[in-house]
Amino acid sequence: MEWINPMPKIELHAHLNGSIRDSTLLELGRVLGEKGVIVFSDVEDVIRKNDRSLPEVFKLFDLIHVITTDHQTVTRITREVVEDFALENVVYLELRTTPKRNDSIGMSKRSYMEAVIEGLRSISKVDIDFVTASSNFQEPHNACDGIQRKKIYVRLLLSIDRRETTESAIETVKLALEMRNVGVVGIDLSGNPLVGEWSTFLPALQMAKDNDLHITLHCGEVPNPKEIQSMLDFKPHRIGHACFFKDDDWEKLKLFKIPVEICLSSNIITKSISSIDIHHFADLYNAKHPLIICTDDFGVFSTTLSNEYALAVRSFGLSKRETFALARSAIEATFADDEVKQQLMLRFDSASPEFV
Repeated sequence: MEWINPMPKIELHAHLNGSIRDSTLLELGRVLGEKGVIVFSDVEDVIRKNDRSLPEVFKLFDLIHVITTDHQTVTRITREVVEDFALENVVYLELRTTPKRNDSIGMSKRSYMEAVIEGLRSISKVDIDFVTASSNFQEPHNACDGIQRKKIYVRLLLSIDRRETTESAIETVKLALEMRNVGVVGIDLSGNPLVGEWSTFLPALQMAKDNDLHITLHCGEVPNPKEIQSMLDFKPHRIGHACFFKDDDWEKLKLFKIPVEICLSSNIITKSISSIDIHHFADLYNAKHPLIICTDDFGVFSTTLSNEYALAVRSFGLSKRETFALARSAIEATFADDEVKQQLMLRFDSASPEFV
């Protein structure tokens, strides 16, 4: 950890609502308990626990769903999540979230995303760039006052939940297209992998691809050979997890050179992979297939991106040089434009003497 934490890192698979600080969950949970919305004593121990079991993980997700249904909370957690990533030297973050609708408080998918953007605008502890280079609208925080401050590029992915209808999924894609000028760069398909059919989301995803939005898919989280093959045939720009791939799936993935977002702790805790020593990271890494170490939900799984890299180093024997090269290779898998990629390369190159 002595050298992993200062190392520049790139995070490409982070869910906003799964990355909330425990302290924030405790605070918001108490408020809901006082209002009678939840029984706080039922969830307090789960929030405070660092090594959560799978049932406790799902219990925490249920609580998060209740907590994150107002604009002010969405703004706050966005600010805190980005600051937490920046403070551990994540230099580029693609933050994904499902635009929510809550008619009881007047929340639409658009107003939810506006609350996310407000959270980005409210960041003051670090310098942030969350606007595409091609946009005329700029929102930089560059006043360093002579003090070297951490800087993070943030781009947004709008998630389609597998519980949604085709029409709702298309609505999310249209919103993503309208919000490109504030850093929305792509679409994610996520949610309970046991729910929904691939054919339901294909029209929306094809619409996104036709309009040059990048696409990443949660793929192979459960055994579903037909869906896995259909997803790979769609040729998304990235996939996440790939825990239940068979030989034919690996062959197609490698043929298409689709980068894989690897979430080690998440895969082990959810029991998608029974043991770290049989994780597919090793095969993909040895095959020189593009892969990116990510956190998934750093709050829920009690981890950090630095911890995930440390886990990879311990489990697979990576050297300092190899770890740095792996982190730098993630630049090509980002959905950033060429100008930002060039800036990221300069950031890594300036840090390389310490690691190579």
